[in-house]
Amino acid sequence: MDVREYLTPYKYGKAVILPNKNSFSSKGADCPFLFRHNGKFYMMHIGFDGIGYQTALCSSNDLINWKEEGVILKRGCHKEWDKVGMAGVWILKDCDLYGTNELIKVDGKYWLFYHSYPNEGYEQGAAQVGLAYTDDENLLNWQFVDEPIFCPSENGSWDSGGLYKTSIVKQDDKYYMFYNAKDIVDGSWKEQTGVAISSDMMHWKRYENNPVLPVKEDTWMNKFLSDPCITYDSKNKQWAVFFFAYDNKHAREGVAVGKDLLNLQVYDKPIIDIGKQGEIDSTHAHKPGIIYHDDMLWHFYCAVRPTETEDEKKNWGSEYRCITVARSKPF
Repeated sequence: MDVREYLTPYKYGKAVILPNKNSFSSKGADCPFLFRHNGKFYMMHIGFDGIGYQTALCSSNDLINWKEEGVILKRGCHKEWDKVGMAGVWILKDCDLYGTNELIKVDGKYWLFYHSYPNEGYEQGAAQVGLAYTDDENLLNWQFVDEPIFCPSENGSWDSGGLYKTSIVKQDDKYYMFYNAKDIVDGSWKEQTGVAISSDMMHWKRYENNPVLPVKEDTWMNKFLSDPCITYDSKNKQWAVFFFAYDNKHAREGVAVGKDLLNLQVYDKPIIDIGKQGEIDSTHAHKPGIIYHDDMLWHFYCAVRPTETEDEKKNWGSEYRCITVARSKPF
């Protein structure tokens, strides 16, 4: 399998989005989502403050220096089911790796997918998926579909423990939603990635052969295979779905490719590995956000290392969590 076009061996080595101890991301910054809009680059990302997730929007002219535009999904701004917080992870966009990566309007609106946990704390309870929309070109004010659009399966299924990131692409008048989910709510669970299909973004039917990206025993992918990020490689006429995998110790980035969205082959090695001791991604290098610019592939991800000083431990506990980037050409 030739994945050379998807490799980004050159790490920036520094954070581009920092946790802010006085803000919504006081415990960590996470889950980058990249796109272009009105002549700028944008990144949507989530932050955790010890209670739940909230979601912010940042803009940039160079993909390195980012300006926060505002917190767009705030705690308590919607219904009872998502009052603890909203983790915004995807806005409907052009998914061509070499295309515009601009947002796509449907019925005159932009559409944002998020998930929410029912209880306070770090990802407590079984999360459900919600949908928001806006015609605000600044992307700061969103309205919400009242009820969750996608919920965990019944007990016993691979996705009955709760839902995580969604990644959505439209093809042939249907929407394909990749999502990762866990099998149980508490304890030692597995996370795998499946697909649901819809004609209207409101009503979703699970693909019968889920999970399409299952965990692989006795490998670096034996515990989680999670956080899908869909791209279409228009040069090679194939899909490339980026993800992270976890082996109960470290999380690393990977990729799966295929001519058919529902039949993907997983590359057997990490495409971004953890860093050395003392580097910002020495614990985890995971949760991909992908964009192509200036003849380079840019791969944003959440970097995690142990906290080092007493001040860091006071602010962030045992882990320092930020967003960084790697790319296909040196910095």
